[in-house]
Amino acid sequence: MIVLSIVIVVLITINVVGYIKRENLKKGHSVLVEEGTIRISINGADAAELEDLPGIGPTLADRIVEYRKRGGGFKTLEELKEVKGIGDKVFQKILPYIKL
Repeated sequence: MIVLSIVIVVLITINVVGYIKRENLKKGHSVLVEEGTIRISINGADAAELEDLPGIGPTLADRIVEYRKRGGGFKTLEELKEVKGIGDKVFQKILPYIKL
């Protein structure tokens, strides 16, 4: 009985996680499953999508969007380091997940 209960809980959890991932993708949010699987466009993503990047919270996401609006978009990925709060460490952390 205990084993059956555990199996049911595991199956429900798997279904819930799958549902959440599908809903996030429908909303345009990237679900970073494994490194480099899904790349977020730093020129096209909104703040919520940018928050999916490792190490990027609401404040940095807003700064990226604001920088992009003021400058007309990023010309290179490295230009992202011009955004206050994004240094070499954060840049290297998000590099596998971003594209222009």
